[in-house]
Amino acid sequence: MVDLARERCFHHASREAVARCLSCRRSFCRECVTEHQDRVLCASCLRNLSEKEQDRVPRFRIPFQILHLICGFAFVWFSFYLLGRALLLLPSSFHEGTLWKIEDLDP
Repeated sequence: MVDLARERCFHHASREAVARCLSCRRSFCRECVTEHQDRVLCASCLRNLSEKEQDRVPRFRIPFQILHLICGFAFVWFSFYLLGRALLLLPSSFHEGTLWKIEDLDP
């Protein structure tokens, strides 16, 4: 096995390698590696890992979104229904505008 101190960066041949990617097992300098979930990875392996994580969409996500849409629609409809019922309970003088008129009390 080659000593890490003697290895060079995979992308930058003039730089000394400081770490080895755990996925591809290549050596890299400080600027070419990053830490992700307590692992040292190169940029290409990190990109591949993130693409795999994005491709993994839970199966239950879409049905729950549809359920949230239906529940939201039902809540809005029920709110307007209750508002309409409350308006129907008001006296007709309120709707006609005669409730607010001040009657003259001439003796």
